[in-house]
Amino acid sequence: MDNTEIIKAIEEKYKNLGENPETYLKGLLQAKPITYWDYIQVDTLLSLQKTRTDFKDEEIFVMYHQVTELTLKMMIHEIKQLSEGENLSEEIWLTKLDRLKRYTRMLITSFDIMKDGMSYEDYNTFRSTLTPASGFQSAQFRILELYSTRLKNLINSEGRERLPQNPTLDDYFKHIYWKDAGLNRKTGKMTLTLQLFIEKYEADFKALAENVKGKTLEERVAQMENPSEELKEKLKQFDHFYNVAWPMVHLDTAQHYLNSKGENKTATGGSEWKKYLHPKYQQRKFFPTLWTDEEIANWGE
Repeated sequence: MDNTEIIKAIEEKYKNLGENPETYLKGLLQAKPITYWDYIQVDTLLSLQKTRTDFKDEEIFVMYHQVTELTLKMMIHEIKQLSEGENLSEEIWLTKLDRLKRYTRMLITSFDIMKDGMSYEDYNTFRSTLTPASGFQSAQFRILELYSTRLKNLINSEGRERLPQNPTLDDYFKHIYWKDAGLNRKTGKMTLTLQLFIEKYEADFKALAENVKGKTLEERVAQMENPSEELKEKLKQFDHFYNVAWPMVHLDTAQHYLNSKGENKTATGGSEWKKYLHPKYQQRKFFPTLWTDEEIANWGE
């Protein structure tokens, strides 16, 4: 394209929008050149680490979780495209699943920062100031689940026994696996961590669950006529990475800080972390029909 063609294309663009091209061109003359720090918002980003103590490693702790939230956002960005796209080619699915596996690998390997990148003594001192905040309260973690699979797959075996014959949306959320982290099913007593999380997010989670009915990744795959073995294998890899490998690394890190010296500390959110974090208790699978009965029985082993 030469300069004349470029100017003509710009004029056409703004005319099609019902705008005056001359106004935009005049504005361009006054616009400042973009810089890396303005585009990435570096100064703002680096100002978001607000600690509650003077322990140096607390800032590492905050940044680690912020990086995790950004990674989850990238994953949801990819998943939404698959969920909302109609009749996408397998090539697109394979590309997106490779990305999702890559992002999950980032989550897994980044736990080295948590496990070996902080002082044991410092963490076990400043952690008491974080109560009742908990990584359990990551809304993006729940959003990713809701986009990936049907609600019935977010109910563990004990929860399924409690469900009525024709469960409603509210029934599913009442018995969803992650509430086991902060709800005593016998007494009905709920931790403050879970209570605050439900108050802030559960209405949004329910609205999203309704909106993605028929469009979860699991259901989009079921709508394909003949998904290839390669696609099935990549779906299983993502399922295992996210729902087994990552929780196991998380559990190992929690073990390092909360139980490595036999001290058996509780998590900041008050959860029974040994039980809650293990995949064999969560039993979360995004694509259960791709796994054999034996693989499901040995989930997380």
